[in-house]
Amino acid sequence: MDYTSYADNNHLLVRIDNRVAVVTLNRPEVHNAVNHAVHVGLESIFRDLARDPGVGAIVITGAGKSFCAGGDLKGYGNEDERPIDQLRGTRYLVQEMIGCEAPIIAAVNGTAAGLGATIALLSDVIYMADTARIGDTHVKMGLVAGDGGAVIWPLLIGPHRAKELLMSGKLVSGTEAATMGLINHCVPPESLIDEAVAFAAELAHGPIAAIRWTKMAINQGIQHSINTTLNFSVAAEHLSAHTEDMREAATAFIEKRKPKFTGK
Repeated sequence: MDYTSYADNNHLLVRIDNRVAVVTLNRPEVHNAVNHAVHVGLESIFRDLARDPGVGAIVITGAGKSFCAGGDLKGYGNEDERPIDQLRGTRYLVQEMIGCEAPIIAAVNGTAAGLGATIALLSDVIYMADTARIGDTHVKMGLVAGDGGAVIWPLLIGPHRAKELLMSGKLVSGTEAATMGLINHCVPPESLIDEAVAFAAELAHGPIAAIRWTKMAINQGIQHSINTTLNFSVAAEHLSAHTEDMREAATAFIEKRKPKFTGK
């Protein structure tokens, strides 16, 4: 299958070798922030790769020094979208990652924030550089953690610790993330990709049906959480986007200053 359209249209580089597809978020000039084009690509790339007979496992990483800085404030939306379209895209991305039969291995090479953290944590196994940081920073922009963070964080580290991190927007180091069980492996940055690809290759050359169906069996529990949480969290995020606090956070970000929230 030809994946060049993803590079041309969606800033996603796809390289397949030894039955492992390495997907690289390729907007290093903005720390791989997700704009509309990237989001659309992420909504379909995992389905395409899972159906490719030449792919046994997937590794996702970021170009440059960052994994993914989250949503791009300057290019995340699409002015032609209707309200129903805006709710649909987030659900598609989360559902496609959870529904992807092929194992997804995250190689978090640098900061993974907001939606970037969600993409990493929705993966099946997570390798993270000890120099990287991860956190859901939605609240720092006056937004609800609605793009999947409210689903996956409590499942990984429990509701109380998840609420502490999601409500504060704190970024934690790779070492801290591994200690609390948020990720699987914290490794030196120079060995990150090699270790992630090696594990992906092990799965890609294993008993494919048994591996994929084991993943899907476990993901039934995650799917249940999606069904009970995602629609509300996405709707709440869109509501929070119309608050004065969100507008103040956006202005402060552009002006490179600390926001002054009023609770309105």
